[in-house]
Amino acid sequence: MFIVGIAPGVEAGMAPSDLINSTLTRAQDIETVQKVIESKLIGERLEKLGYTADEVKARLERLSDQQVHQLAQNLDNVKVAGDSGLGIIIGLLVIAILVVLLLQLTGHKVIVK
Repeated sequence: MFIVGIAPGVEAGMAPSDLINSTLTRAQDIETVQKVIESKLIGERLEKLGYTADEVKARLERLSDQQVHQLAQNLDNVKVAGDSGLGIIIGLLVIAILVVLLLQLTGHKVIVK
């Protein structure tokens, strides 16, 4: 039973051809980029820079598959509003509350002099 439990599971399936895969990847990447471009803040910023929606779409269509893929990956890493550190503060507060709760439940007291 131990040997059977160690053996990794094997999965098999059809592998798509490179042509179909690259077409699907480009379509997914363009969809990702368009979702970001259609957001309100990005749309307003592009309008302030003097670009219309048609100009942005035309420039996007002229990009190569590699450029579109790189742009989509970079957009996943960008946060529009930035990170103010609120998540870190909330995480630290939750940890502090759990520590205090654990100390209360176990009956320990912390005395600071």
